[in-house]
Amino acid sequence: MSVVLQSSPPLFAALPGDIEVSFEFFPPRTEAMATILRESVATLAPLGPRFVSVTYGAGGTTRARTHQEVVRINNEDGIPAAAHLTCVQATREEVDAIARDYWDAGIRHIVALRGDPPPGTGAYVPHPGGYANAAELVAGLKRIADFEISVGAYPEVHPDSADSAADLDNLKRKFDAGATRAITQFFFDPECFFVFRDKAAAAGITAEIVPGIMPVLSFAAVQRMSGMCGTAIPEWMEGLFEGLDEHPAARQLVSANIAADLAARLYAGGVRQFHFYTLNRAELSYAICHMLGLRPNGEAA
Repeated sequence: MSVVLQSSPPLFAALPGDIEVSFEFFPPRTEAMATILRESVATLAPLGPRFVSVTYGAGGTTRARTHQEVVRINNEDGIPAAAHLTCVQATREEVDAIARDYWDAGIRHIVALRGDPPPGTGAYVPHPGGYANAAELVAGLKRIADFEISVGAYPEVHPDSADSAADLDNLKRKFDAGATRAITQFFFDPECFFVFRDKAAAAGITAEIVPGIMPVLSFAAVQRMSGMCGTAIPEWMEGLFEGLDEHPAARQLVSANIAADLAARLYAGGVRQFHFYTLNRAELSYAICHMLGLRPNGEAA
């Protein structure tokens, strides 16, 4: 006797593509890396990102490259580009001058961060003549021009915060100073984002909070980054990546499934804006957007 099993559609089959996405890149250190970055931007551009951002090295170590790539993407590729700007090792006058240069070059969006101290310098110490924190930086940028400003948020609490209440209070100060939205540090547990979102709402924060998603290109690298920013790595994740160091294609398939599952769970919880930490590699972020129903030129599935 044969048994007829009713098939069900895959998890992503019915998603309509009613999402907005943004992508983060880092400035290239070599010409070969610059080629990879430009190819990645070209791959993701047809998805119609509302903006892409380019990071800023600790202590301004990539300041010139960041400026170059942001202006190029914004003015040559025609994608709204945001420049990261930090408080580290710079006076207010120096930071203000950089912001004015961005405005004069056509950049209207800044990702304003306190920033991390350069490696080996110990705990963060504000520059005596600089902005003490991100909230002060946001206020300073708003005095210069009417920038769109994104700031950081930490679902699992910033390592320098005393507790979650202090962390939320700091986030609220950034919004009160004029921030437009917050983009979270990457995380792997959707529930921690939902709890954070609810706590933020209870604290009076009504602005947009966008989850940051990092597809795993290297598990060892994610372990290092997680240790620095306080992101918890689920025990099951290490087992999934075990033995894949010499199998990059298999590792990419595993990574895509993990990140896509996270995105789908966030979508089911009402999230419609996603920010992808691409690490200058487009394939994984493109695949996840595709599974969420987004198609080239911003069309829905």
